[in-house]
Amino acid sequence: MCGCEWVIEAHGCESSALADPGKLRALFESLTAALALHPVGNSAWHQFPGTGGITGVLLLEESHLACHTFPEYHSLCLNVFCCRPRAEWDFDAYLRREFAATAVSVRRIDRPYLPPSDEPAG
Repeated sequence: MCGCEWVIEAHGCESSALADPGKLRALFESLTAALALHPVGNSAWHQFPGTGGITGVLLLEESHLACHTFPEYHSLCLNVFCCRPRAEWDFDAYLRREFAATAVSVRRIDRPYLPPSDEPAG
């Protein structure tokens, strides 16, 4: 058994979209619905003065969603960690469509719970 984690970077995004809390909440809602995730509470958000960048996190039964936006650099960093494998989601298409990203990097990391020998440590 293993979980999976996605580490996503989107570049070339529209600065106004990266400073829009509603767009980021919609991203979390889309991910939650598409991946059948279960929030344990409300998401938490902080918008920085000056640049308008936003940090957000949502605690899930399965683990968490987190994002950080940098309008001054036109970039968005997103992390999704699930304790059980999930189907792939088209992060690339969503971020290009909703944030006007010109480049998206998606890395999926399998997170095994047992050591490689399949024997419990200790």
